[in-house]
Amino acid sequence: MRTTLVSWSRRATLATAAAAVTLVGFTGIAHAAKTELLVYSALEADQIKAYKSGFESAHPEIELKFVRDSTGIITARLLAEKSNPQADVIWGVAATSLMLLDKQGMLQPYAPKNLAKVRSTMRDPNATPTWVGMDLWSSAVCFNTVEGQKRKVAAPTSWADLTKPEYKGMVSMPHPASSGTGYLMVAAWLQMMGEDKGWAYMDALHQNMGVYTHSGSKPCRQAGAAEFPIGLSFEYRANKTKKDGAPIDIVFPKEGLGWDVEATAIMKTSKKQEAAKALADWSATPEANKLYAANFAILALPEAQEKMEFVPANLESMLAKNDFNWSAANRDRILTEWTRRYEAKAEKK
Repeated sequence: MRTTLVSWSRRATLATAAAAVTLVGFTGIAHAAKTELLVYSALEADQIKAYKSGFESAHPEIELKFVRDSTGIITARLLAEKSNPQADVIWGVAATSLMLLDKQGMLQPYAPKNLAKVRSTMRDPNATPTWVGMDLWSSAVCFNTVEGQKRKVAAPTSWADLTKPEYKGMVSMPHPASSGTGYLMVAAWLQMMGEDKGWAYMDALHQNMGVYTHSGSKPCRQAGAAEFPIGLSFEYRANKTKKDGAPIDIVFPKEGLGWDVEATAIMKTSKKQEAAKALADWSATPEANKLYAANFAILALPEAQEKMEFVPANLESMLAKNDFNWSAANRDRILTEWTRRYEAKAEKK
């Protein structure tokens, strides 16, 4: 009997050990089975954490890895990698940039499951789109009220005001080759004013310019810190900077606001198409749009929009007319001319 009990005990111990090894093995397999998607993005760094967490909670089998930079830099990187693409998905990059990639045949057409609910003005118009919008961002001007009082200058109310002599050396704006925010401003001025008057306007604005930054957010931060009292930026960063306590007024120039759409696209060369489609599907859901609503006033799904604290409720009516096809088709020409004229005041990279 004793021999039998000992034998059974040994067998039980061995069985428990084998089960533990098997469990560890299965855990390892499960962990190894998680699909990793490489996402190229121009989303603000302080937005990515919430978006990534939201998606991975809905899809625990997929892990997102981000390469993040300003719009112009991400666009240039994607084009430079055309012969050997690295990204699986593009999430949070300007639609005008994605249109350039589409012309190069780099994007995979795909219709997300909730496509019918997306605004028709915020997606590729083809039946099976190559890009689908998330939100819309627009230009805004941050004005440091404390510095304004010190220097005895009033806040501007228009783009034209920014060329006044009293603002000499007080202005910063994003470099349009680096920043999507910078490019949407330049494209808007050229469309609103016509090319001759648009370039003449930028010549005059250049006289008051302190620096062209390589970030769309930085000019508003500079205004908040009184480094340059007037920063040309965009409404998310302006709203957040004021909400965080900076002594700024937010100006939405009365002539009209430049704007673009942040969008999602799948790279045609990705070997993880099913996981990429899962991200494209999720990016157009009400759940995703509710996260976007914390940052932007105009969303791809209008029902998810919320009023932002320091952004006018009628922001949509303030947007300038914007021909996306023109902006995308003329981007290289415009940036070449802009660089020729104004690069001397660009921030060092």
